[in-house]
Amino acid sequence: MVLSSAALAHGVDEGTKQFLLQNSGLQVIAFMYIGAKHMVTGYDHLLFLVGVIFFLYKSKDVLLYVTLFTIGHSLTLMTGVLNDISVNPYLIDAIIGISVVYKGFDNLGGFERTVGMRPDTRIMVLIFGLFHGFGLATKLQDFPLDEENLFGNMLSFNVGVELGQLSALMIILLLLAFWRRHESFSRFATITNFMLMSAGMMLIGYQLTGYFIA
Repeated sequence: MVLSSAALAHGVDEGTKQFLLQNSGLQVIAFMYIGAKHMVTGYDHLLFLVGVIFFLYKSKDVLLYVTLFTIGHSLTLMTGVLNDISVNPYLIDAIIGISVVYKGFDNLGGFERTVGMRPDTRIMVLIFGLFHGFGLATKLQDFPLDEENLFGNMLSFNVGVELGQLSALMIILLLLAFWRRHESFSRFATITNFMLMSAGMMLIGYQLTGYFIA
């Protein structure tokens, strides 16, 4: 029930809808706030990030993978809105669900066991970052945004997204660091990644249902 009610994590809440419909001019702070709010409440983004950093113990590795995700996310968010590149939001969100399933499966060593090789995680994180960025771009395109100040507003929005991501990431890292100091981490790491895969599968099913009945 929690997952189904939150499955519109890439959507736009009613308050934000009204703002986007009524906005005019350059709204730097407002769009930064909306971007940060989206990331902090976007559980699909956060699930993917949890999977990405779950077994990363070095700060430089965390920085590398989060940077790759940020590059992908920022590129398609800006490109999609500024160039009016439209894709079906249900299919994009289903792919985002696949990204969550992928990371849980990868963390469990599933690729090595099934196909004898593991995809380059750096490339995969970058690729899925591109889809995550398109996920929000498709939602924003449903609203008549101010064309004259579109670049500035979208840049502000993207900065907000990254600030929200940084805030959420710091909390996740602190929680993981605390958990790793306890024996329960090694006992429950496998089941946690199975749960990650399950959440991704539920998201896929929810979005594909929406695609076929919409």
